[in-house]
Amino acid sequence: MTKLSAVAAVAALALAGCGSSDSSSGGSGDKPSASKDVCKTAKGDGPKIGLAYDVGGRGDQSFNDSAYAGLEKAVSDFNATCIEGEATDGEAESAREDRLRNFAENGATAVVGVGFAYSESINKVAPDFPDVNFGVIDGFDPDDKANDNVAYLGFAEEQGSFLVGVAAAQKSKSGTIGFVGGVNNDLIKKFEAGYAAGAKAAKPDVKVLVSYIQESDLKGFGDPAGGKAAATGEFDKGADVVYHAAGGSGSGVFDAAVDAGDGKWAIGVDSDQYLTATDAQKTHILTSMLKRVDTATYDFVKSVDAGSPLTSYQSYDLKADGVGYSTSGGFLDDITGDIDGYKAKIISGAIKVPTAP
Repeated sequence: MTKLSAVAAVAALALAGCGSSDSSSGGSGDKPSASKDVCKTAKGDGPKIGLAYDVGGRGDQSFNDSAYAGLEKAVSDFNATCIEGEATDGEAESAREDRLRNFAENGATAVVGVGFAYSESINKVAPDFPDVNFGVIDGFDPDDKANDNVAYLGFAEEQGSFLVGVAAAQKSKSGTIGFVGGVNNDLIKKFEAGYAAGAKAAKPDVKVLVSYIQESDLKGFGDPAGGKAAATGEFDKGADVVYHAAGGSGSGVFDAAVDAGDGKWAIGVDSDQYLTATDAQKTHILTSMLKRVDTATYDFVKSVDAGSPLTSYQSYDLKADGVGYSTSGGFLDDITGDIDGYKAKIISGAIKVPTAP
């Protein structure tokens, strides 16, 4: 991946699930409670992990929560300890740098920034701590200096999106499906491109409607009302399946499917969103495109613990189990064989999935 494409490609998903929160407080409602905070109880003598969440933090039921799941497993498997911090909406770049420096100065040996927005700050901080290993989810090297203690952990989102596109087309009765993106930039276009390609592979005559909540404002990832409006518009135009790549705005897409009535479906993203949806939403969540941020987080810590830290660009694709699709609810039971057939062709190289619409 070139520097230009890397910068463009990562300009979004880190803000999945944007919303006000404070992970250090233990939270309330849907936020994890203090009793579930592994960093408050871990007392091992393994690596010390610093996990820097993006806006929304733990409890976003998506991107950040997936990173936390990887952290939990790493703490358990490697007898590790950990410290956490969370970005606030609109904070200065210096705040991200301070968060990372605080981790390193407090003994962290493996520091993970959850989302592209940590790329610049890690680029500045990493050279000052050569004995600390840094990883950036969806990250990029801002100046191509190739710091030898930084890993950029990326994903083949288009491949997982292809599979849920197949599912959408095969389950659609109207012949029209939809896509709702949080922000119209190159990373989210990877989701759109893969989804449309998968749908067309399964049913060449399927119609794919496309909507973006925002053209450039990253608030598009934290706007459930905007997500609902965009999805409602597509349902009104005949779509009966709508896939979102819109972070926290996706809850509005689920609500739109509920309001649209029987036979209307939504597709989640990042994590298995069926598992965290309301009872009403669950009956409308066909599947979710899985982006295994937990796997990337865990693998990075594992490499540090083993003494061979990952560095440079790392790609988590279908072959590496970095992306995939969920089957919760059993709504795909009759077509999983077909979907997995396409998966095998992508892994073998027989199908090349586009990364742009």
